[in-house]
Amino acid sequence: MCGIAGVFDRTGRRSYSPQLIKNMTTSLAHRGPDGEGFFFEPGMAFGHRRLSIIDLSGGTQPMSLPDGSVTVTFNGEIYNFKELRAELEQRGAKFLSQSDTECLLHGWRVFGADFVSRLRGMFAFALWDRESQTLLLARDRIGKKPLHYVCLPDGTFAFASEIKALLTLPGVSRELDQQAIEDFFAYGYIPDPKTIYASIRKLPPAHILTIRRGGTFALRRYWDVAEESIRTPAQHATPQELRERLSESVKLRLVSDVEIGAFLSGGVDSSAVVALMAQASPNAINTFSIGFNEQKYDETRYAEAVAERYHTRHRSRTVTADGFSLLEHLATIFDEPFGDVSAIPTYYVCAETARFLKVCLSGDGGDEALAGYRRYAFHAGEERIRALLPHNLRQPVFGLAGALYPKLDWAPRPLRAKTTLQELSLNAADAYFRIVSALPDDVRLPLYNAEFVAELNGYDPKVLVQELFSAAPNLDPLQRAQYTDINLYLPSDILVKVDRASMANSLEVRAPFLDHELLAWTFALPIHQKINKRGGKALLKLAMEPLLSADLLYRPKQGFSPPLSEWLSGPLRDLVRNLPGSAALNKSGLFDRRTIESRVVAHLSGRSDHSTTLWLLLVFEAFLQHASATPRA
Repeated sequence: MCGIAGVFDRTGRRSYSPQLIKNMTTSLAHRGPDGEGFFFEPGMAFGHRRLSIIDLSGGTQPMSLPDGSVTVTFNGEIYNFKELRAELEQRGAKFLSQSDTECLLHGWRVFGADFVSRLRGMFAFALWDRESQTLLLARDRIGKKPLHYVCLPDGTFAFASEIKALLTLPGVSRELDQQAIEDFFAYGYIPDPKTIYASIRKLPPAHILTIRRGGTFALRRYWDVAEESIRTPAQHATPQELRERLSESVKLRLVSDVEIGAFLSGGVDSSAVVALMAQASPNAINTFSIGFNEQKYDETRYAEAVAERYHTRHRSRTVTADGFSLLEHLATIFDEPFGDVSAIPTYYVCAETARFLKVCLSGDGGDEALAGYRRYAFHAGEERIRALLPHNLRQPVFGLAGALYPKLDWAPRPLRAKTTLQELSLNAADAYFRIVSALPDDVRLPLYNAEFVAELNGYDPKVLVQELFSAAPNLDPLQRAQYTDINLYLPSDILVKVDRASMANSLEVRAPFLDHELLAWTFALPIHQKINKRGGKALLKLAMEPLLSADLLYRPKQGFSPPLSEWLSGPLRDLVRNLPGSAALNKSGLFDRRTIESRVVAHLSGRSDHSTTLWLLLVFEAFLQHASATPRA
């Protein structure tokens, strides 16, 4: 895995100093500690930091064809590169290395931009064709590898794996994107293609960006899971078929010239990956877990049982409230506000793994692929109820009931009906936004002062969910929720978290559940094969019954998160108590101090749980402090 960066003068008249591109790649050294490389020609400079995984002695980047006509800087892994190489050799390509990178050069020469759709893997790369004067940027279908870009006033187009590399360039505006701030407090992360900076954007997953010098600038999508699943439907599959497909995906991700381990949380997804990996590996594999002292959050006993069954070399680490000292460091890792609290244990499991290995497999994507989140069952159930009443009756009936029903956060779930009644009064997209939002409208908007609300000019972050629900109207209710998460939550939260936490520790993470062929196949499965009376991931659990215990497969789902509410009202209460007086938050001119004060008091007194609000404010405060301390180019 690697870090890439580059600058491109669209006029072709400017040359760039080696120091400028070196500053960019130096900021990405954590992504590639094994070496660096550069490419220069008039109006163009590429930089690369390398983490050596395949073809350790070769594969140096940036890489060019022998005649220098095509050059690439590449971050990722192409799992089908041997098959691609054989096809390209039949068409006359002459390979000089064993690297998967070289397939990109010959693939472009033979197939043009369409070669990207032939790639099976995780990737973000920039490719320069000198003859056609074309720069191409591409990102993998799911968004496992990041790519950011900015257009500068002097005509320079710049790209990089992380925002921090772009901030080393002179002339990059650091004005914050107001809509991105609203998105952050609505979702807990900043969805693609926005970043916290108005001038910097992310290349969306499954997209290609091409720029012709002196000419066109074109962005196009080359893959969509809904369209792909229609072309290759998988109806009424057998457990064995799923197990075989997942096993093939695991085996593809074992291709490496260095040893590979696995994360093992004790959940269904990571345990399935470890079981199949152990079957495919001739030697004992290394597995790694993170636990918590609080038993209801801790899954290590299940991880240890799987490790014992498959004779792995297992290591576990416990995260306590002291781990929140990482908060300030998170701002330097993510470069923008990132509110998923599981980033902390994710960072620590990556740090522990990186002490021993360079590559690790994970269970990421299993919930999105096979409907593992509890919210999917809730949403599908609500949709069945909505279908019984027309909207003109549903809104007043359920809206009034929701308004009158007391808010019983402390009660067992069957008695906490207020939220469900409120959701039933909404249309499907708006209700799903309420389910997935970190802070719903009625919780979030009072945080802001009147000036910031006015500056938002009516922007509503739920439009992101509305657009995704309407983009694929022929999907069933469960698929529409999955489609939204695959395009929103997965690339902008889960995969950002794993990429930054792993690469901060120079570790590559591979996710078998997110193989695009497997994902399209599982997406097409009927609802009853994903969700049944025993919960989500129904077919996966049946598939893994021969390999994992029933008490692991069918126990209640746990998330990979620390006891945030308890820690914020206990050992971390001083952090919370200081929020209303935060110089960074007050200087930003965004927030209503009295609202923050009231929520701090309510949380610390135990009257209400405002842990999500307080955590997002702490994260945003840490970002503001980091941004103000970051030197300008």
